[in-house]
Amino acid sequence: MASTTPALVVPRHGDSSVLEVREWDVPPPGGGEVQVEVAAVGVNFIDVYQRQGVYPMDTPYVACSEGAGTVTALGEGVTGVAVGDRVAWGSGLGSAAKVANRAVDSLVPVPDGVDLHVAAAAMLQGMTAHYLVNSTYAVGPGTVALVHAAAGGVGQLLVQMVKAKGGRVVATAGSADKLEIAKALGADATINYSDVDDLAAEVRKANGDNGVDVAYDGVGKSTFDASLASLRPRGMMVLFGGASGQVPPFDLQRLNTGGSLFVTRPTLGSYLQTREELLERGTSVLGDIAAGRLAIDVGGRYALSDAATAYDDLEARRTRGKLLLVP
Repeated sequence: MASTTPALVVPRHGDSSVLEVREWDVPPPGGGEVQVEVAAVGVNFIDVYQRQGVYPMDTPYVACSEGAGTVTALGEGVTGVAVGDRVAWGSGLGSAAKVANRAVDSLVPVPDGVDLHVAAAAMLQGMTAHYLVNSTYAVGPGTVALVHAAAGGVGQLLVQMVKAKGGRVVATAGSADKLEIAKALGADATINYSDVDDLAAEVRKANGDNGVDVAYDGVGKSTFDASLASLRPRGMMVLFGGASGQVPPFDLQRLNTGGSLFVTRPTLGSYLQTREELLERGTSVLGDIAAGRLAIDVGGRYALSDAATAYDDLEARRTRGKLLLVP
């Protein structure tokens, strides 16, 4: 028998003002699903792209794809998960609700000692940082990485993961306070991109007048040109987001003149092709948190009714770390 739950609903495409909290029908979990009491929900830029229609979605729908909680019921045929288990996930719309049904194959077990809020904050951004430094560009000892928005959710994790692999980090952010966060996490050099006229020149200066091996850029439109110009010959530009806007088409000949450069526009889904890959990345991230090797900065917690404020803060880049909605 279906029940209802408070949920954050996107009734139509638009800005944050379209968001509504309303009662939403939740059926019993189906085959291959579990029902979860949601403890916290991650706030991400993909939610913005979906709400705006950049990624076309059928409306209305319950927002958000990342969260963590406690299993309260099992659907038919579900094995390997029990009522009372603590789980986290990073995919599947419908997370921004007090109660949600989740596909069992999307779940990662949360280790003892890891708070559910921290687990919710870690899934999308933690697994994103994991694939970026392990698979998109395999960072190793001596790798020099440019990390933009280094005090943001993914940025903080990239700094820590690059350093853990023996790499060197040139970090950028838009304020002195945010640069201090990056420095505290291990960044070797920091640059306030709001204070410089030629960002690429400052990046090269910070690396002994040499280009960097890889640029991790989730900012997009406003930093893309500088990221390309910061690379060494055969360096890689990794554009994994567009916080400042989408990058317009550009002349591929720039890759030639820049020194046979590489550009990739990855997305997490392409690096979670199998259940095994999900578990590898998810358990690695949560295991590092449990062991104290990886720190997650929860920069703000908002009620569902304050979700518009959370997204306005995120889009205006007024935040640090990871934002959560708490149903």
